[in-house]
Amino acid sequence: MSAMNDQPQVTTRDPDQRRRHRPVWVNRMLVGAVVGVLLIIAVLIGMAVIPRWWAQRIADQVNGSLISGTGIGLFYGTVFTLLPLIALRFMLRRRKHWKFRVSMLALAVLLALPNLFTLGIVIGNGSAAKAGSITLHSQAPNFQAATLAGAIAAGLIFLLANYLLFARHRAKGREADLRGQLKERDERQKETPPSSA
Repeated sequence: MSAMNDQPQVTTRDPDQRRRHRPVWVNRMLVGAVVGVLLIIAVLIGMAVIPRWWAQRIADQVNGSLISGTGIGLFYGTVFTLLPLIALRFMLRRRKHWKFRVSMLALAVLLALPNLFTLGIVIGNGSAAKAGSITLHSQAPNFQAATLAGAIAAGLIFLLANYLLFARHRAKGREADLRGQLKERDERQKETPPSSA
């Protein structure tokens, strides 16, 4: 009987229990690896599909018209540069939770996608980017230049608006300081008795 008790007891863990007791960093590494592989696959598919698709969407909107190409390019360049910049400004405000910042960053990237698609066509050197560039040049004249002009205009508008907001905030601060100084001076004048001649 004692010989049976001397044998080591073998405990078998079921796979679910082993998985639950994996260190947290192992789980994070696995999730990170899966997300990384999925992102690489998405980027490769996007590089092959998106430039042609985007160029065709723009060509359908412009329909070969120089005026339409300019107007639509200015619209896309201005709106889809200004809105992401505003989202990034909200993201950088003080005392905001990290989840809010991440969501604002995701929103800024999402809003910038039209300009990023166009930029990918302009600077891309793959066959899809070259095909998209040919489509934009032939069926959407002046769209690329107008998009660039709109993006530059949006950047300047954003900088000017920020400067005006900063100047207004600084002026209100100076006004409050001056009001405080005037109030102190008035209180000191009330405290000092008038001198009798």
